[in-house]
Amino acid sequence: MVRGLTAAATLVGTVLAGAFVIAQAPAAKEAKPAAALPRTPWGTPDLQGTWDYRTITPLERPRELNGREFYTEEEAAKLEGRAGRRMDGPPESIQPGLNHAQYLTDPGRRLAGRRTSLIIDPPDGRIPAVTAEGKARQARLPNRGASGAAVSSWLDRGNQERCITYGLPTASLPTLYNNNIRIVQTPDTAVIVHEMIHEARVVPLDGRPALSSKIGQWIGSSRGHWEGDTLVVETTNFSGQQNFRGSTTGLHLVERYTLVAKDRLEMRLTVSDPTTWEKPWTVLLPMSPTEGELIEYACHEGNYAMFNLLEVARDEDKANAAKPAGGESK
Repeated sequence: MVRGLTAAATLVGTVLAGAFVIAQAPAAKEAKPAAALPRTPWGTPDLQGTWDYRTITPLERPRELNGREFYTEEEAAKLEGRAGRRMDGPPESIQPGLNHAQYLTDPGRRLAGRRTSLIIDPPDGRIPAVTAEGKARQARLPNRGASGAAVSSWLDRGNQERCITYGLPTASLPTLYNNNIRIVQTPDTAVIVHEMIHEARVVPLDGRPALSSKIGQWIGSSRGHWEGDTLVVETTNFSGQQNFRGSTTGLHLVERYTLVAKDRLEMRLTVSDPTTWEKPWTVLLPMSPTEGELIEYACHEGNYAMFNLLEVARDEDKANAAKPAGGESK
């Protein structure tokens, strides 16, 4: 499958090796870094490497698990066993009719520490309620799943399908495949390379001021600093063109990267937009070293979906135009 890399990734240092962190601590507690961490020559924790955050733990806690922060050992074994069979077995042996697109994805086979949701705050493990303003804004968005306007041209398709950007925080959250980042560090800069649609975020660590609020960008503008052994990355200045879950220019992200062992990295992501959600929400995402290097995510190469989708829509337009009023096609 296609995968992502940018020129910035060539600066990377040692690729770390290990396994997923088992995040069992209560949500209210910060991750505690290990006593002896690998460090850069200038003294900060060495986060450099390619990191994998695949997991079958859902972003939000299923409603039927209300109040349950963790799966039981038996439940976890069953879920992980099913995920393993899905990854290892031929499609028809897992589920009749499973198509190649489902079979060739790689969402992972492990839970994140047996958690029932990646969201750890609010405690119910779910995204907070949408504000009245957010609901009104969402109601005005076009229905991308409908025919007609959604397939009038390539401009009606989403930014992901058009290979423009996967966006934030989407690129930081687990999806069906390419759940990897690469971190590169210098004394005054960190680069976070997202495999999905090859985003490379250059994060200044030198204390420079934020961009003017008048300057909006596709993936926002990031500034970073160290709080003890935790790298904190704050991202603002979103252009609003991504509309993550209906959010707009008020989107504000804070990522906290903590090396809890030489082969285990935790990222806590806090998402807020007071015009969209009634309160902020936080994700705890464990990461382990990847099994291999990132390669280029060549999004448009072999991307026949756009052509085929628009071709079928135009054929439907011609067929509808050929129909007499209230009748069948001629």
